[in-house]
Amino acid sequence: MTDHPAAGLLPLPSSVELRSGYVEPPGDAAVATEPALRAAALRWRRLAEDAFGAAWDLRGPGPAATQFRVDPALPAGGYVLDVDEDVQVIAADLAGAHAAVATLAQLFGPAAFRRSGSGQVRVPRVRITDAPRCGWRGVLLDVARHFLPKDGVLRMVDLAAAHKLNTLQLHLTDDQGWRMEVRSRPKLTEVGAWRHASMVGAWREGTRDTTPHGGFYTQADLREIVAYATARGVTVVPEIDVPGHSQAAIAAYPELGVPGRPAVEVSTTWGIIDAVLDPSPAVVDAYREILDEVFDVFDAAVVHLGGDEVPLGPWERSPEIVRRAAEFGLTGVADLHGWFVGELARHVVAAGRRPAVWDEALSPALPEGTIVTAWRSGARGSAALAAGYDTVLAPEQHVYLDHRAGDGPDEPVPVGFVRTVDDVYAYEPSAPGGPGRVLGAQAAIWTEHLDSGRRIDFAAFPRLAAFAEVVWTAAERRDPADFRRRLTDHHLPRLDATGVEYRPLAGPLPWQRRPGVPGHVRDLAAELPPT
Repeated sequence: MTDHPAAGLLPLPSSVELRSGYVEPPGDAAVATEPALRAAALRWRRLAEDAFGAAWDLRGPGPAATQFRVDPALPAGGYVLDVDEDVQVIAADLAGAHAAVATLAQLFGPAAFRRSGSGQVRVPRVRITDAPRCGWRGVLLDVARHFLPKDGVLRMVDLAAAHKLNTLQLHLTDDQGWRMEVRSRPKLTEVGAWRHASMVGAWREGTRDTTPHGGFYTQADLREIVAYATARGVTVVPEIDVPGHSQAAIAAYPELGVPGRPAVEVSTTWGIIDAVLDPSPAVVDAYREILDEVFDVFDAAVVHLGGDEVPLGPWERSPEIVRRAAEFGLTGVADLHGWFVGELARHVVAAGRRPAVWDEALSPALPEGTIVTAWRSGARGSAALAAGYDTVLAPEQHVYLDHRAGDGPDEPVPVGFVRTVDDVYAYEPSAPGGPGRVLGAQAAIWTEHLDSGRRIDFAAFPRLAAFAEVVWTAAERRDPADFRRRLTDHHLPRLDATGVEYRPLAGPLPWQRRPGVPGHVRDLAAELPPT
């Protein structure tokens, strides 16, 4: 029954029993749900209404055309979807029920991804037993380098949920822009949220576009994004990057920077920039106050503190900072990196949250329970695990989706390694090390060269679909040829219906190219570190 709609599911479920025929709930049918699964039941009802115009009643447990029930014996995040005389969603928890709704949407085909509001709901008969491989199935969205308006972020939430990804890390601050309203420090957005020009192409060879660029999210915007994501089973993890990647903050408040250095403006170029924060108690206190507002807006259990790519030169050239490191009993200014991040990490812990950092910030100064995001290599993940820290694997060699998807001359702004759909699908999210745990994996969409939602679509898809199957489906069930079939025959039509302007498997369309804009290609074989 290769023509059965369940033969095209992506990610691939754990077990599928195909049945003949369809269930057709009437337009005035009811959806019955246990209270714990209500959010997923609401999502199912909304999907049927938007796509087919169904006006279903939502009620408590009992007989109904669709029933949502809890079975705590199922694995975390798992579900059973049993469609025979009616539609039964049996889930371990709310996360499992959300996953079941994503599966139901795909069973309808492309029609479920349009808002036509007409037609008959026809659910193919099937029994699916499913559970995720990884607990953390994430995607990072960089809204600092190029601002993405709120509706674009909400759209990314929908796309993440449709692919059973459960974490959206928002990279909110960097040298090129500060994107979160902070009421105690309004200049962070009055000054730090916009720049007077932007580099077009790689920073080594590009030119500047003197069109001003900027934007930020109010706290009301961010609360809306968080609520929208929660209703779809996605957690929004905020990232406030310290002590590097901080030129926008220093442009707004020069006292945050190294004393005695010249004033700076929000950066108009890319790369690693030496505008670093002053590693002082006063600046730590300032960021504690900023984080208090982050805690108030975001309800995620995890708050990311960045900590990557910190140039030490400005600290080494400052006699005051050199003396401070000695007064703190540190071996040198390099240890101020760990001190600074560790102080803020302990503040996160004191607020009842869990800190996360990039792998450069791994140090004995981190409190127990900190999560390390390993981006430089699998070996960095193993080092974090060996030090006892839980780890999210995000190696740039495999899952950085701003890297070029092909090596042809038509790739727009070709940067980084060649990472095709097949390359991403071949990634194996595991690392030896212990006693820390691998929590899961995370793809990244960095936006130095992605200046619009259309460009983000092109870079992310369909590679993000391949990543979604990697983190959901057990390795022994994955098959590249079968994935290609499901992607081509079933999933790309879903993306078309959604309006995603993905990169075609055969290469960029004419209007997706950026002729004459220089990139910076890298050789994976030459750079690949030991795993």
